[in-house]
Amino acid sequence: MKRIVTRTALAAAGALLGVVGGALMLAPQDFLATSHVVIESDPGLMSELAAPAGLLLVAGVLMVSGAIRIRLADRALVAGAIVYGSYGAGRVISMMLHGLPSGALVAATVIELSVAAVLTGLWRSGLSRKPRLDADDDLRGAIV
Repeated sequence: MKRIVTRTALAAAGALLGVVGGALMLAPQDFLATSHVVIESDPGLMSELAAPAGLLLVAGVLMVSGAIRIRLADRALVAGAIVYGSYGAGRVISMMLHGLPSGALVAATVIELSVAAVLTGLWRSGLSRKPRLDADDDLRGAIV
């Protein structure tokens, strides 16, 4: 039952990364316009946007895989925390250097940092791991 929280968080956060990565790769101008960011159709710029989009897609697949196969959950939680945390931290640094972006991008920052914190907390709590035996829980005494 405890693992349902981990599975749900991984599935939701992974699906979100997949949607954002896919939209950024397939329709970057339309996707960015939703945040009031206007870009030109320059092949070099499209390449620079597709590269991190690929990372988001792969991380999203890993996270959804961790939701399905619990033995992958620890890796998926760490990967998700790193991706969400680094995007959020990068946005905070950009705000300090370049000023505040649109409200949608400020909201994205809050969401990214919040998801990173949740995933880190789940990883640290060990909810995705099988319980380990303590020294007092030695099974040898239970075998007759």
